[in-house]
Amino acid sequence: MVPELTGAIVALVCVALVYMGMAARVVKQYERGVLFRLGRVAGEVRPPGLTLIIPFVDRLAKVNMQIVTLPIPAQEGITRDNVTVRVDAVVYFRVVDATSALIKVEDYKFAVSQMAQTSLRSIIGKSDLDDLLSNREQLNQGLELMIDSPAVGWGIQVDRVEIKDVSLPDTMKRSMARQAEADRERRARIINADAELQASKKLAEAAQQMSGTPAALQLRLLQTVMAVSAEKNSTLVLPIPVELLHFLERGNRADAPPAEGTAHQTPEQPPKEITPQEPAPPITPEETTPNGDRTQAPDLNGAPGPDPEIGRHHLTPNTGGGPRTD
Repeated sequence: MVPELTGAIVALVCVALVYMGMAARVVKQYERGVLFRLGRVAGEVRPPGLTLIIPFVDRLAKVNMQIVTLPIPAQEGITRDNVTVRVDAVVYFRVVDATSALIKVEDYKFAVSQMAQTSLRSIIGKSDLDDLLSNREQLNQGLELMIDSPAVGWGIQVDRVEIKDVSLPDTMKRSMARQAEADRERRARIINADAELQASKKLAEAAQQMSGTPAALQLRLLQTVMAVSAEKNSTLVLPIPVELLHFLERGNRADAPPAEGTAHQTPEQPPKEITPQEPAPPITPEETTPNGDRTQAPDLNGAPGPDPEIGRHHLTPNTGGGPRTD
């Protein structure tokens, strides 16, 4: 009797151990267990730790609650400004409702991947190339909203979406490089022009300041000579002010003696006032005497004419052929 009882106890213990081995389940800390009893969800989600199920009746499904990093394959599309690009991204999401993730969608990872690819294509078509290159933060937010809207019903929460890389054609890269180079050159020219403007204003102020004190210009010249000579150059270029040349030229003109046959220059005198002159005496007709002499006729006013002897030319005939004498 005792051996039979001992054998029965041992058999019960063995059955209990086998049952415990088949019924015991361990849920890890980052997992949650969903119990299906005869195909239906039974009870609450099983927390981490040891849990028991009914063998051959219950089935425990474990769901990972960690954040999943899902890369999105590169998608090729045409932007709003008609540029062909290839964009790839990455999605960070996690399961917040284990029951919905198992019941409402067949494979939540595959579903999120397909939704992310579709949303990325849509974002490419709605955006410009400049937005894809420089305004990625706003595009990431829009892409996250597009993926998270249907995923909420699946018990999934999208934490973050990042656009990793934007691939451009080689021709577009060269065009953008030329544009950037032209923009840099334009900015450099503007900076140089602004510098020239400021320098010209400062030089004008310096010239105005030196015009009151001519010695300042000479001191500045000496400073320039000292700066050039300090570099141990074999050739020294000494600039001469134009005002100094004008001063020497005026000094040479003042010291030079007057040339022969030239009158000394006298200082200019103010022009004299022109006074009306007396009328000239009338010209009287001349008379010819029988001897051939010319005499002035008496004045019509009664004044006697000049002496006929004055100015008479005595003509002596030349009979000998010699020189004629008056």
